[in-house]
Amino acid sequence: MPADLPLEEPARRMTSPAARRAPVPGGALHGPVPGGARAADTWELSFRLWDGYFAVVWVATLVFVLGTAHPGWHVRLAAGALLLLLIPWYLLVGRPVLTAEVPDERRALGYIAGAVLLFLPPGVLVGETRLMTFALIPQCFIGLRLRRALTASTVINIAPVAGWALLWRPAGQVLFFNSVFAAVTLVFSAALGSWIIRIMEQSRERAELITELDASRHEIARLSAMHGALSERERFSREIHDTLAQGFTSLLMLVQAVEAELDHDLPQARRHLALMDETARQNLAEARALVTGGTPADLDGATLPDALRRLAARHDASIAVTGPVRPLPAGPEVVILRSCQEALANARKHAGSSPAVTVGLAYAADSLALSVRDDGRGFDPATPVDGYGLAGLRARAAEAGGTASIRSAPGDGTTVTVTLPVPATPRSETR
Repeated sequence: MPADLPLEEPARRMTSPAARRAPVPGGALHGPVPGGARAADTWELSFRLWDGYFAVVWVATLVFVLGTAHPGWHVRLAAGALLLLLIPWYLLVGRPVLTAEVPDERRALGYIAGAVLLFLPPGVLVGETRLMTFALIPQCFIGLRLRRALTASTVINIAPVAGWALLWRPAGQVLFFNSVFAAVTLVFSAALGSWIIRIMEQSRERAELITELDASRHEIARLSAMHGALSERERFSREIHDTLAQGFTSLLMLVQAVEAELDHDLPQARRHLALMDETARQNLAEARALVTGGTPADLDGATLPDALRRLAARHDASIAVTGPVRPLPAGPEVVILRSCQEALANARKHAGSSPAVTVGLAYAADSLALSVRDDGRGFDPATPVDGYGLAGLRARAAEAGGTASIRSAPGDGTTVTVTLPVPATPRSETR
């Protein structure tokens, strides 16, 4: 009967794997759960409670049947024998159907029909047999859809009373009480069974939603990892462009200069060879810093102004540092250094022959600014240009929360300005 219907049992009616992972009233968890084979074990262990419930109801029914005073003992023995047939029918046919991951409704319908056929004769012979309905009706809602479950519960509640009344012709008052009891239990079975199935449907919908959320979470994690990989790849590309690529470009230019000077200006060729050696060593140090994720070679053991002075000297540029020099986090200093490398390399490649280049580094209370100015041929900033340098320079500044601007005009030189926010500190050092 519905009063004893375990709330977790109808969860077996859920048809989707997602729904079968959903918790149901009472805290039980049914069907496949993360862990593969553990899912079947979980349901198998929980269904053993149902086995015990079935056994208790069956034993109580048998005791009531054999212990009643009416009808005669031979009728009661016959009813008890028919009840015995329910045990192998349940163990061999019903239990495998009800414990399946997705109950086969056709097989479940066959089992319920067989159980009803075995139950009706003793139910008609001995009124106390109807106690067995407390075990049979929940099985209807476990294995069948709502309409068929309601039909089966109607037969289980009404048919035994009708047959019993026709067979034994009880007194009117006894028949009335039995009929009222059967009608009330039928209504209660239908109401509680329908409510439980609706709860299970809501659980199924919530389980599907949880599955979709899990899938979305995994997709977000995948996209986040992909975005992180692309961001790291872009960062690494900028680092290579601003260090190794510029160094190799310098080496090629120096090789060309040495080839042109070997025949008529040997001292200058030797100076360029020394510069090639220095540039190659610098590139090697930068490569090691990139591999290990360490400090850029120019900043290793040096302040930012010192690093910019060495960089400016390699490009025959002048430098001016203004404001109180102070220690800053590595992030802004690396951005300023790389931006200066890119601006100086662009000036050397695009400004024309022997342009005058000046570098300015300005420390303010809450900002750090770099400017690189050349008096070369200039260009129109609105004209699209190929290459990675200026785009990478802007991206690097934006990642640090700053800005990068390029001001230029044909014949009027170029000025690259990078401004970054930096934390203020009371400590200052003028250099």
